[in-house]
Amino acid sequence: MNHNGTLSAFFSAALLTLGGCAGATEKDDLAKALGATLATYGEAMRWGYFQTVYGYVHPDRRRKIPQHIDNLRIIGYEVLEPPRMHDEESAEQLVRIEYVHEDVQRLRAVLDRQLWRYDKASGGWWLESGIPSFE
Repeated sequence: MNHNGTLSAFFSAALLTLGGCAGATEKDDLAKALGATLATYGEAMRWGYFQTVYGYVHPDRRRKIPQHIDNLRIIGYEVLEPPRMHDEESAEQLVRIEYVHEDVQRLRAVLDRQLWRYDKASGGWWLESGIPSFE
């Protein structure tokens, strides 16, 4: 193989490698965006910022915020199963949320299996499973 053939083969291999890296970089970017979304969602839930929490729910699944939520205080938010990607556009995690209804002062807990989906149009992750009912 001459010098030009060697360079051509080298550049072809480099382009194929870069193409593979671009796919991996895109997956990494989606995973980082999911991590950031889950962190900010968890913080909003921990601090009881329910307007913000409901903002993470996909608009097609968003309902009116229940009135009893003003009577709710979050005591704990623990990730039991860290996020697991099902595919490039969906992930799931399991969280235990401890809470108290202020008027009753009884500790309760709910297991929240969160399903998250990536929306290419908006460029963000949306909570598909909705907010727990906090009965």
